[in-house]
Amino acid sequence: MFSAIICDNFSPHLTTKKDKRVGEWAEANNVEIAYTPTSSSYLNRIEAQFTALREFTLNGTDHTGHREQGSMIRRYIAWRNRNTDNPRLRRIVKRANVA
Repeated sequence: MFSAIICDNFSPHLTTKKDKRVGEWAEANNVEIAYTPTSSSYLNRIEAQFTALREFTLNGTDHTGHREQGSMIRRYIAWRNRNTDNPRLRRIVKRANVA
């Protein structure tokens, strides 16, 4: 069975050019590491989910610290998993899903 891991072209993901361990692991496990083109993260379908997360949990907030922000994100994920058919959520994801 063949698998692929899709990575954006963020520089830490490109370290396979310098450090061969990840590339060797991928080859040994029949995995292809596929990089998205520069400035094309909109092609990654998961990006729309991050747009919704930002809209529901981060926009207009002033968290006192990472713990509070993490708590809001965890609460959002729990809510998101219970409300997949929420009309506002679906609109945000559809608007962000351009690919």
